[in-house]
Amino acid sequence: MNHTKQPPTPDRATWTRAPLGNNTTLDLLTARFDRHHYAPHYHEEFTVGVCIGGTEIIDYRGGRLDIGPGAVVVLAPGETHTGRPGSGGGYAYRAMYPSTHLFADGTRTLPHFREAVLDDPQLAAALRAAHTSLSTSTGEQHPAPEADPLAGDPLTALAAETHLTELFTTLAGRHSTTRPAQTLVPGAAALTRTVRDRLADNVLSPPTLTELATELGLSRYQLLRAFRTTTGMPPYAWLAQHRVTRARGLLESGLRPAAVAGLVGFADQAHLTRWFRRVVGVTPAAYRNSVRADAPSTYRNNTAAYRSNAPAPHPSRATTFKT
Repeated sequence: MNHTKQPPTPDRATWTRAPLGNNTTLDLLTARFDRHHYAPHYHEEFTVGVCIGGTEIIDYRGGRLDIGPGAVVVLAPGETHTGRPGSGGGYAYRAMYPSTHLFADGTRTLPHFREAVLDDPQLAAALRAAHTSLSTSTGEQHPAPEADPLAGDPLTALAAETHLTELFTTLAGRHSTTRPAQTLVPGAAALTRTVRDRLADNVLSPPTLTELATELGLSRYQLLRAFRTTTGMPPYAWLAQHRVTRARGLLESGLRPAAVAGLVGFADQAHLTRWFRRVVGVTPAAYRNSVRADAPSTYRNNTAAYRSNAPAPHPSRATTFKT
């Protein structure tokens, strides 16, 4: 019988930085520690972490935090803390480090969390999913970012900025002592028209959520609330559908999907196809084959139902195909 002692699992940690547009970034840490002990330190940003396995001990605010799987941890900027494995062995966690302005965008004041460890399975799952999506798209699974055509896509950055703003606002609203900012924005319909026109006129290089909000004198959260209340979707989703509307016109004119993708702002044909199927229900190639004048009647008939269910284009941009 072999009694050779197995070597301990080496500590692993991966740091990534997700671009959110307008020179805004979010740092993320993916870690598994069996032996590592953090020295006392602090961050200038908030720390929002989710323990996904094992147990961790953190010394914080003169006390001790015992953290197990599924727990959400929120540490305030400037607060000194440590970190080490619990008695059961190592631990694994995912952490995000949002700046104060990113974290507090949807609240009246900077949120204060009386409790650093939160029991909220739904929020824990959402935070973990957001972390995974951001870290894998910015290099954790792609060592060469230039090989990922979506890495610098403005639509992807706009979507990430939207999701994080809403996610951190939800976290603060549920568990901090601050109250959410006013959700009703006066003149929401007019503001939404302005945002839609701005996005439609810059379909190839759209502004970030921060830029849109700054131009209108709003917070990102207020802009999202106004836009979603009026249209039923966030700005990035409206922009994607507007790009699809333009793509349909170009496909109907006879252009191939590979050529159309870049003309309407998608990173490549695969990116166009994903959004096209979400909105229209068929691939761009199938749509093109069905609507061309020389296409077989079966193609045209099969696509008619998808066309009738597609969202209506913005009235002022329905026939505009800028390249």
